[in-house]
Amino acid sequence: MKMNTLIALAITLSTTAFASGKSIHNEAVSETGVSSAALVTGNAFDLQLPPAPWAKDDPADSLYSLARAALGRGDYKRASEIFQRIVERYPQSKYAGQSLYYEAFSLYRSGETEDLQEALRNLRSLGTNYPTTAKGGDAKILLTRVCGELARRGDASCAASITEMANGTDRDVKSGTATVAGTCPTDDDDNDARISALNALLQMDADRAMPILQKVLEKRDACSAALRRKAVFLVSQKRTEETADILMRVAQSDPDQDVREQAVFWLSQVPGTKSVDLLETILNGNQNEDIKEKALFALSQHNSDRGQQLLRDFASRDSENEDLREKAIFWLGQSHSQSNAEFLRGLFTRLKSEDLKEKILFSLSQQRGVGNERWIMDVALDPKADIEVRKKALFWAGQGGGSMPELIAMYDRMPEQEMKEQLIFVYSQRSNDRAAVDKLFSIARTEKDPDLREKAIFWLGQSHDPRVQQFLLDLINK
Repeated sequence: MKMNTLIALAITLSTTAFASGKSIHNEAVSETGVSSAALVTGNAFDLQLPPAPWAKDDPADSLYSLARAALGRGDYKRASEIFQRIVERYPQSKYAGQSLYYEAFSLYRSGETEDLQEALRNLRSLGTNYPTTAKGGDAKILLTRVCGELARRGDASCAASITEMANGTDRDVKSGTATVAGTCPTDDDDNDARISALNALLQMDADRAMPILQKVLEKRDACSAALRRKAVFLVSQKRTEETADILMRVAQSDPDQDVREQAVFWLSQVPGTKSVDLLETILNGNQNEDIKEKALFALSQHNSDRGQQLLRDFASRDSENEDLREKAIFWLGQSHSQSNAEFLRGLFTRLKSEDLKEKILFSLSQQRGVGNERWIMDVALDPKADIEVRKKALFWAGQGGGSMPELIAMYDRMPEQEMKEQLIFVYSQRSNDRAAVDKLFSIARTEKDPDLREKAIFWLGQSHDPRVQQFLLDLINK
C-alpha cells in the first residue's frame, strides 16, 4: 500500500487534512482513522476479557478466576485448558456458558489450525448447550472470525458460510440454518457479523473474494450502504484487472454519496494507467465537488508524471471551484519535484485570487532545495504585490528555512510599518535562533516607532531566552 495515517483520514485520510500540511504514504487508512490492518483483525474485539467473577459460591469460581487471569496475560493455551476443565467438570455451573465461549476465544487467539477447528466446534455446540450465551452478539462475531480464518486456510464449508454472510445472510450458531440479518450495520460496526464476514474476504484470494464483493456492491437496499462502503475498500486491496473498473462503476452509479466518494478515494490504491484515466474522467466531467476532491487526492497518491500533470492542469483552470484548486495546489506542494515548484511559481504570477496565491506560498514553503526559499523572499520584497500576500510570504519564509541574516537585514529596508510588524512576528517564531532574539532586543531598544517597540517587547516576553528576564528588568528600571 502507498499511504499511512495522515492525517486518517487524518489523512482522516482525505484531503480534509489540507490545513495540517501532512501527506499520506505507505499504509492505507480508512476515513474513520482506522488502518486496514485493524479493519481485519478487530483489535478492540480481540483484546476483550471475560467478565469478572460474579458467583463466589459456585464450584467453578476459582477455576474461572485462574482462566481469566491466564487469558489476561496472553497465555491462550493455558486459558483454553482451564476453561475446558470448567465445562467438563461443572456443566451446570453459572460459569459454564461463558467458559465454553472463552475457551473458543482462547483457541482462536492461539491461532493453530487445530485450535481454530476446535473453537468452531465449541461455538456450534454453544447454541445447543448454552443458548442464552450463544444469543449474544459476540458469539456470532467470533464464529465469523474463526470461520473466516479457516476459509483462508482452505476450509470449503467455512468459505461457503462466509460467502452467505457477506451476501447479507448469516448462519445461526445453533442450527446452521440461513437467516436474514435483521439490523443495519453502521460504518464502524466491526461487531456486526456481515462486516466481519466482509473483513474475512480480505484474507481470501481474489478469485473467490471478488465475485462476492461485486454481489455486495450490487445491493441497493437501505441497510446495505455500510456493507458497500466496506466492500469498496476490500475491492481496492485486490489487485486484479477489473479492480479499477469496479470502483469506477461504483463511483458513477451507487445511490449513496459516501459510497461513491469512497470508491474514488480508494482508486488511489489501484496502480496503473487505467486508474489515472478514470480519475481524469471524474475531474473533467463530474459536477460533484466532494467526489472531485477525492479524485484530486487519489491522483496525488499515484505519484506518476501523468497524475502530477493532471493536478497541474486542474490547478490552472479558472473555471474550477477555488477550494478545489487550492486542494490541487496543496497536493502538488506535497510532491517534492522541480517541475511542480516551477509550475507553482509560474502560476502565482498569473493568478488574480489572493487566496490561491497564499496557498502557493504555503505549498512552496514545504519544498526545500529547489529554489523556493529565494523566490518566497523575493515575493516579500516586491513592492507591487498585495501587502497581505507579502506578509504571508514573510511568514512562510521564516517557517520554511529562509536565511535569518537576510530576514534581519530586511527590517531596515522595509518602508511599510505592516511589514516591519510582520518581521517582528517572524523573528519571534525563530526564538531558538540567537540572531533573531538579538534583533528583537535591538528593535526594543532603538526603534523610534513606539508601536513597533511595544510589539518587540511583547514577543521578547514570550521568549525563553535566558537574557530576556534581565533585559526586561533593565527596561523597567530605566
